[in-house]
Amino acid sequence: MKKHNGDKTLNKILDARGWACPKPVLETKKMLQNTNEFTVIVDNKAARENVSRLAVKSGCEVEVEEKGDGIYLHLKKESESIETEQDNEVEEYISCENGNIVLFIASDKVGSGSDELGGILIRAFMHTFLEVNPKPNIIILLNGGVKLATKDSPVQEDLKNLSRTGVKILVCGTCLNYFQLMNEVAVGEVSNAYTIAETLLQAGKVVKF
Repeated sequence: MKKHNGDKTLNKILDARGWACPKPVLETKKMLQNTNEFTVIVDNKAARENVSRLAVKSGCEVEVEEKGDGIYLHLKKESESIETEQDNEVEEYISCENGNIVLFIASDKVGSGSDELGGILIRAFMHTFLEVNPKPNIIILLNGGVKLATKDSPVQEDLKNLSRTGVKILVCGTCLNYFQLMNEVAVGEVSNAYTIAETLLQAGKVVKF
């Protein structure tokens, strides 16, 4: 396989070490369109989870091998067609007449003026979302909002209960890495900019906190 576009892609190996989110996912998605079996090398847990999730959704078997110089993801595509995978992905997002209700949370507090009050409000709203209808279909946690999904979060149990009702929770992997919280995640799915952007653009309604 020839090298292309200046990227580190050679001999069915996609070397994604040092790439910022969401490039590892985007380049893996491109290779899956033309290659049935190849290896992706990443250098962090978030990239490993995001690439693995994309591969599984695309009908691949994934074998993970951790080495001293990186994490090797060996991908092998099964016989399912790309068109079928894409159709299923669209169905996953559309769950009501006008599309999903997406709750976009970019802080561990609500509003500005008082951090103490903002913390009280976020706890109140999270608990209230369990009682109201319609509930959000998807919650996106970005920037400081990822702290809400950690073990020490005061709303951890509320998020877990929302997840049990079918609410999908996407937690930004880049943000977790920035705050050094990747190993502290207690609820939700570690996600990436590609999936988050796609979710927002396909939403019927986005509510920002």
